[in-house]
Amino acid sequence: MQFLVIEGNIGAGKTTLTKMIAEEYNAKLVLEQFADNPFLPKFYEDQERYSFPLELSFLADRYTQIKNEVLNLDLFHSFLVADYYFAKTAIFAQNTLKSDEYRLFRQIFDIVFESMPKPDLYVYLHANVDRLMNNIANRGRDYEKHITPSYLDNIAKGYFNFFKQINSFPMLIIDTNGIDFVKNPRDYETLKSAIFDTKYKSGINRLIL
Repeated sequence: MQFLVIEGNIGAGKTTLTKMIAEEYNAKLVLEQFADNPFLPKFYEDQERYSFPLELSFLADRYTQIKNEVLNLDLFHSFLVADYYFAKTAIFAQNTLKSDEYRLFRQIFDIVFESMPKPDLYVYLHANVDRLMNNIANRGRDYEKHITPSYLDNIAKGYFNFFKQINSFPMLIIDTNGIDFVKNPRDYETLKSAIFDTKYKSGINRLIL
């Protein structure tokens, strides 16, 4: 495996798991960068005006980071693990943009997506909305305090619609509602085994832990 993606809804633990795997396996760590986006503070002040340039800037930033990191994997790391994939751009944009803006955005996205490196395995950590809301509340980030259950539900639906469109690489959807891989080492071992010890077919694969 050269390129592993760990994704999930907000609060699913994707970044935590990505860091744990990178540290244990000496993998190259790729984390989404969004704090320095110049449109983000403007978006928070005027969402209607700045949503489209914000989403375009996310598209450009994610494209550049993923493509550069995958194509420049060095000899000092065993593989690359990222806490997001380029498709996230379209999933979140659908919940931010007006319908006419999204249609234009999607045209640009589809052109760019064809040239993106495909992961050897895409893992989606599924958790129900109640658990996501609890995780979000526990970490106490100010910019997440306005997230609602309905927003998380819409994001989840966006991911599952995306899954139905993909058959060019294996996607593993893991139901993590019954485990705690951060606090329970045994759960972490079980999750690792599911990711690394089985070869999955292209398209959707489902697993409940």
